[in-house]
Amino acid sequence: MPSTVRTLKLPSGEAVPVLGQGTWKMGEDRRRRAEEVAALKHGLDLGITLIDTAEMYASGGAEEVVAEAIAGRRDETFLVSKVLPSNASRAGVKRACESSLKRLSTDRIDLYLLHWPGSVPLSETVEAFEALKAEGKIRHWGVSNFDTHEMEDLVGLSSGGNVQTNQVLYNLSRRGPEFDLAPWCAERGIPLMAYSPVEQGALARNARLETVASRHNATAAQIALAWVMAQPGVIAIPKASRQEHVRQNAAALDVKLTPEDFADLDRAFPPPTRKRGLEMI
Repeated sequence: MPSTVRTLKLPSGEAVPVLGQGTWKMGEDRRRRAEEVAALKHGLDLGITLIDTAEMYASGGAEEVVAEAIAGRRDETFLVSKVLPSNASRAGVKRACESSLKRLSTDRIDLYLLHWPGSVPLSETVEAFEALKAEGKIRHWGVSNFDTHEMEDLVGLSSGGNVQTNQVLYNLSRRGPEFDLAPWCAERGIPLMAYSPVEQGALARNARLETVASRHNATAAQIALAWVMAQPGVIAIPKASRQEHVRQNAAALDVKLTPEDFADLDRAFPPPTRKRGLEMI
């Protein structure tokens, strides 16, 4: 069990854990449901109280898994879900949110995100988010997969400055956001939420990471995760479908990377030297 679960503050001032639990690909196989629910519950036991999901994941199935996991523990959970861009109109957001609330068996979502930019005018989506806030259906809202110019457009809108996070693909092998997006968000106190922080397990088998891991009696995956959580203003949301995997993720909170470690990781995974389009998976 980690000695402590560090937190950072959203622009609203609310503190959230820097380590959360992702649910992408959960709810796709009912034979694994009990195991997935148990993993999320174990994460809550370890203090990993931020759970990220989306209406898209297993066509709502992941939200139903989350509902079972947080039953009786809703108040200790910081619940994040997302609306598809195809549902991002004023009426569509309201319908999608109501459906998510029903699947999640809750009366509010703590942080509701637009999953990626779409064709609906962003101003309309922001208005819909603000209306949901006024109704108490959501407490905060944010975005996902927004590059720097899209964030600039967003904060230029009426109420656009209420954005609380931008969830993006970010890990040692996907450092593109560091060129301009991460600094832009940091200047404004908007945390990045890093999905696939271990590159869907690929970094767990990386020999260069294993060299660093050997100094800490840790695994390559824990080093990859510790590195993401060491970045200022970044929240990591790895998925873990087994309790043992959850414990391993939690243990990454206690890995204290040294200047030598950071230098070695920079040599193995160089930071960006030019702007590239934001990557998505």
